[in-house]
Amino acid sequence: MGEEKYKLFDAEHKFMDIVWNHEPINSTELCKICNEKLGWKKSTTYTMIRKLSDRGVLENKDATVRALVKREEVQQYEIEALLEKAFDNSIPAFVAAFLDAQTLTEEEIREIKKMIEEASK
Repeated sequence: MGEEKYKLFDAEHKFMDIVWNHEPINSTELCKICNEKLGWKKSTTYTMIRKLSDRGVLENKDATVRALVKREEVQQYEIEALLEKAFDNSIPAFVAAFLDAQTLTEEEIREIKKMIEEASK
Protein backbone atom coordinates (compact mmCIF):
# COMPACT_ATOMS: atom_id res chain seq x y z
CA MET A 1 0.00 0.00 0.00
CA GLY A 2 2.88 2.38 0.82
CA GLU A 3 2.44 5.62 -1.09
CA GLU A 4 -1.27 5.03 -1.78
CA LYS A 5 -2.25 6.56 1.54
CA TYR A 6 -0.42 9.80 0.67
CA LYS A 7 -2.06 10.23 -2.74
CA LEU A 8 -5.27 12.13 -2.14
CA PHE A 9 -7.67 13.11 -4.88
CA ASP A 10 -9.30 16.55 -4.74
CA ALA A 11 -12.41 15.60 -2.74
CA GLU A 12 -10.32 13.44 -0.40
CA HIS A 13 -7.93 16.32 0.18
CA LYS A 14 -10.76 18.75 0.98
CA PHE A 15 -12.21 16.19 3.38
CA MET A 16 -8.86 15.56 5.07
CA ASP A 17 -8.32 19.33 5.47
CA ILE A 18 -11.49 19.34 7.59
CA VAL A 19 -10.29 16.32 9.59
CA TRP A 20 -6.81 17.82 10.14
CA ASN A 21 -8.33 21.14 11.26
CA HIS A 22 -10.79 19.57 13.73
CA GLU A 23 -9.37 16.24 14.90
CA PRO A 24 -10.16 14.37 16.98
CA ILE A 25 -13.73 14.89 15.81
CA ASN A 26 -16.98 13.07 16.41
CA SER A 27 -18.21 11.50 13.16
CA THR A 28 -21.65 13.15 13.51
CA GLU A 29 -20.01 16.56 13.88
CA LEU A 30 -17.77 15.76 10.89
CA CYS A 31 -20.90 15.04 8.83
CA LYS A 32 -22.33 18.45 9.78
CA ILE A 33 -19.12 20.27 8.79
CA CYS A 34 -18.87 18.35 5.50
CA ASN A 35 -22.46 19.27 4.74
CA GLU A 36 -21.77 22.96 5.45
CA LYS A 37 -18.42 23.22 3.69
CA LEU A 38 -18.68 20.63 0.92
CA GLY A 39 -22.44 20.18 0.49
CA TRP A 40 -22.11 16.45 1.24
CA LYS A 41 -24.90 14.21 2.49
CA LYS A 42 -24.23 12.12 5.58
CA SER A 43 -23.87 8.98 3.41
CA THR A 44 -21.15 10.64 1.32
CA THR A 45 -19.15 11.56 4.43
CA TYR A 46 -19.46 8.05 5.88
CA THR A 47 -18.40 6.54 2.54
CA MET A 48 -15.32 8.78 2.56
CA ILE A 49 -14.54 7.84 6.17
CA ARG A 50 -14.77 4.14 5.30
CA LYS A 51 -12.73 4.50 2.10
CA LEU A 52 -9.92 6.44 3.79
CA SER A 53 -9.98 4.13 6.83
CA ASP A 54 -9.49 1.14 4.52
CA ARG A 55 -6.46 2.89 3.01
CA GLY A 56 -4.95 3.67 6.43
CA VAL A 57 -5.36 7.43 6.04
CA LEU A 58 -7.62 7.82 9.06
CA GLU A 59 -9.33 5.85 11.79
CA ASN A 60 -12.91 5.94 13.01
CA LYS A 61 -12.97 4.43 16.48
CA ASP A 62 -15.86 4.85 18.90
CA ALA A 63 -17.39 7.44 16.50
CA THR A 64 -14.22 9.57 16.75
CA VAL A 65 -12.30 10.30 13.57
CA ARG A 66 -8.53 10.89 13.65
CA ALA A 67 -5.96 11.21 10.88
CA LEU A 68 -3.32 8.49 10.71
CA VAL A 69 -1.43 10.48 8.08
CA LYS A 70 -0.09 13.96 8.77
CA ARG A 71 -0.83 16.89 6.48
CA GLU A 72 2.95 17.42 6.10
CA GLU A 73 3.42 13.82 4.89
CA VAL A 74 0.80 14.33 2.18
CA GLN A 75 2.36 17.67 1.19
CA GLN A 76 5.80 16.03 0.95
CA TYR A 77 4.40 13.24 -1.25
CA GLU A 78 2.65 15.79 -3.51
CA ILE A 79 5.81 17.89 -3.85
CA GLU A 80 7.90 14.84 -4.76
CA ALA A 81 5.27 13.66 -7.28
CA LEU A 82 5.12 17.12 -8.88
CA LEU A 83 8.92 17.40 -9.07
CA GLU A 84 9.16 13.99 -10.71
CA LYS A 85 6.24 14.43 -13.11
CA ALA A 86 6.69 18.02 -14.26
CA PHE A 87 10.31 18.94 -13.56
CA ASP A 88 12.33 15.72 -14.01
CA ASN A 89 13.22 15.87 -10.28
CA SER A 90 15.00 19.20 -10.79
CA ILE A 91 14.47 21.59 -7.90
CA PRO A 92 16.18 24.47 -9.82
CA ALA A 93 13.75 23.93 -12.74
CA PHE A 94 10.82 23.96 -10.30
CA VAL A 95 12.05 27.13 -8.58
CA ALA A 96 12.62 28.84 -11.95
CA ALA A 97 9.08 28.00 -13.08
CA PHE A 98 7.67 29.12 -9.74
CA LEU A 99 9.53 32.43 -9.83
CA ASP A 100 8.44 33.09 -13.42
CA ALA A 101 4.82 32.77 -12.32
CA GLN A 102 5.02 34.72 -9.04
CA THR A 103 5.65 38.21 -7.80
CA LEU A 104 7.34 37.89 -4.43
CA THR A 105 7.38 40.48 -1.68
CA GLU A 106 10.67 41.50 -0.08
CA GLU A 107 9.62 39.57 3.05
CA GLU A 108 8.96 36.40 1.03
CA ILE A 109 12.34 36.75 -0.70
CA ARG A 110 14.06 37.08 2.71
CA GLU A 111 12.21 34.00 4.01
CA ILE A 112 13.22 31.93 0.97
CA LYS A 113 16.86 33.07 1.20
CA LYS A 114 16.87 32.11 4.89
CA MET A 115 15.47 28.65 4.08
CA ILE A 116 18.16 28.09 1.44
CA GLU A 117 20.91 29.23 3.82
CA GLU A 118 19.63 26.90 6.55
CA ALA A 119 19.34 23.99 4.10
CA SER A 120 22.94 24.45 2.98
CA LYS A 121 24.40 24.20 6.49
